[in-house]
Amino acid sequence: MPIEMTLTSLDNPVFQTYMLAASIMLLKLMFQPWMTVVRMMKIGAGFRSPEDLKKSPLNPKPNATQLDVIDYVDRSRRLNLNDLETIPGFLIAGFLFVLVDPPLQLAQILIWTFVLARAAHFVAYITAQLHDVRATFWTFSSLSVIAMTGYILMQVV
Repeated sequence: MPIEMTLTSLDNPVFQTYMLAASIMLLKLMFQPWMTVVRMMKIGAGFRSPEDLKKSPLNPKPNATQLDVIDYVDRSRRLNLNDLETIPGFLIAGFLFVLVDPPLQLAQILIWTFVLARAAHFVAYITAQLHDVRATFWTFSSLSVIAMTGYILMQVV
């Protein structure tokens, strides 16, 4: 069964919604490691590998404590890992969702729920909110991907 090219055209508002949301999520995925690097450089610590203790232009005064786990840096790393666990699934499910031609309103609700929940999760994590708060936002993002995937399955089975 050939894919209708109109589904993956910017003339399709569902595809447009997905493209905008996917771009935002890809930027989030790519900028989070930069946040970790900035935090590491700001405090001169939070490095992970033994070779990072060698003297270099970026580390002129190495010392063994630079390999200690520093929450300020590690929190950003954990955010990055969480993004790596969630955003790729959204990107794949969202694209497949576009291909089954869902109603625009359903697509907008599920796609933007994911994006807003991930943004709220970021704020909750970076401000050290309770697990319950973070888990609530994670749950909304996860459920939106599950709903998209369920809809896809209902259309193809």
